[in-house]
Amino acid sequence: MSEPSTTPSTTQDTAHSDATVRLTVAQALVRFLTAQYTERDGRRRRLIAGTWGVFGHGNVAGVGQALVEYADVMPYHQGRNEQAMVHAAVGYARQCGRLATQAVTTSIGPGATNLVTGAALATINRLPVLLLPGDYFATHAADPLLQQLEHPVAADVSVNDTLRPVSRWFDRITRPEALIPAALHAMRVLTDPAETGAVTLALPQDVQAEAFDWPREFFAERVWHIRRPAPDPAELAAAADAIRSAARPLIVAGGGVHHSAAEEALKALVDATGIPVAATQAGKGALRHDHPADVGGIGHTGTAVADHLARTADLVVGVGTRSTDFTTASGTRTSAS
Repeated sequence: MSEPSTTPSTTQDTAHSDATVRLTVAQALVRFLTAQYTERDGRRRRLIAGTWGVFGHGNVAGVGQALVEYADVMPYHQGRNEQAMVHAAVGYARQCGRLATQAVTTSIGPGATNLVTGAALATINRLPVLLLPGDYFATHAADPLLQQLEHPVAADVSVNDTLRPVSRWFDRITRPEALIPAALHAMRVLTDPAETGAVTLALPQDVQAEAFDWPREFFAERVWHIRRPAPDPAELAAAADAIRSAARPLIVAGGGVHHSAAEEALKALVDATGIPVAATQAGKGALRHDHPADVGGIGHTGTAVADHLARTADLVVGVGTRSTDFTTASGTRTSAS
């Protein structure tokens, strides 16, 4: 997918002063998202490359209108099912090495609850996706409205709260000015390799369309550097010593190999040492399947060869893996590796 443009062909905002610009909350959010970038190893790319949407009463007059007005700088993708839209956005993020993702917007009600499964997938697998569901009227002027599902004893709860436990970070924007810290915090979480996952900004229907005087610096281009933490020298030396001393070492390669674009580095290590490599579910392909050191998957769905090597290894080196139960089969193993 080609990189979207960042320069509008028309001017959608109204100049209010030299320091501010008057836009609705939805317009400000879309414009803000078009100016967010990631950078790693000298390569810069748009963080939010496009937006998926299914529209109803909860977002059509706010986010929907903003996406129409900024269509030349924020590509829009028509969805038919909310869960499928999240999966598509998460798949895009995976293919981009988590350096770019997409946003997903829905109306309040059953449409928003359809986001939950995809959000859980993204958070569990540390894959960034931005969710923008419509929410109840912050003023409660119309309550409940159409497909809104109200809580019988809590006026500040909506079905969007089902996204809280499956989001890496959640906020409800009940005032225009609250968008500024919320949007910045959302970008920080989306670009954090260790903390990324689903980020939800619930957008009340009336607040989406509320105008506000935004500081122009809010829309300035921001580049979020994706850090590459250097290994601790003492730990690296200890790992090298352990590998040299091992008679039956095994490498378990996880999704982190892909996320950090370390496939060639892993291959170089294996070519130099001959250590066999087993892959987790997310690490499949970290070492090419036709490499002589590749022994296939490991764990609950692993190959007999990989699992035998794991049981008999005197050293297991995890590369880019969190060593979860699916990989380690910790419920059945009798001793620590």
